[in-house]
Amino acid sequence: MRLVRRRGIVATHEVGEEGLHRQLLTRLTREGALVRVARGRYAASDHPATENHALALAAAAVPRAVICLLSALSFHGVGTQLPPEVWIAIDRRARRPALRHPRLHVVRFGGRALTEGVETHRIEGQPVRIYGVAKTLADLFKYRNKIGMDVVLEALRDAWRERRFTMDELDRFGRVCRVEGVMRPYLESLVA
Repeated sequence: MRLVRRRGIVATHEVGEEGLHRQLLTRLTREGALVRVARGRYAASDHPATENHALALAAAAVPRAVICLLSALSFHGVGTQLPPEVWIAIDRRARRPALRHPRLHVVRFGGRALTEGVETHRIEGQPVRIYGVAKTLADLFKYRNKIGMDVVLEALRDAWRERRFTMDELDRFGRVCRVEGVMRPYLESLVA
């Protein structure tokens, strides 16, 4: 239980690495001391759930994924979007995660678009990889047809008003996501 309290969410393999038998998780779950939060992931039954609980669960279940787009906006407090599912980015060649809870909206990125702009935050003791504000805005422009231009512009204006990014950062990530040409007219009207 000390291991679970220290880490928040513990994986089955972490219990084995500590020299404990994995059967202990099953017994503690049956007794009510632990709850299974995802396949192979357990938390204390009195574990406090925060507003970002779904992000912690998604990160625990799919550790290589990065929280992106609408979920990243919501985490950073930019705009007014509250997505009903967790948006994650995975590698183009990665297998789609089979997770029932929380619901996932999976997008596929490749190369630098997947690896750059990633920040790691601790949520409920779990390390969660999330794109920063500038990278998220560039991604929004890339997915503008699926998300809606009204959402993109609201996030851009809100983040600019709160000084959450610099134009240099946004320009850099615009090049990474290959949307600098699309973004340019909107950025020029923003600073004019």
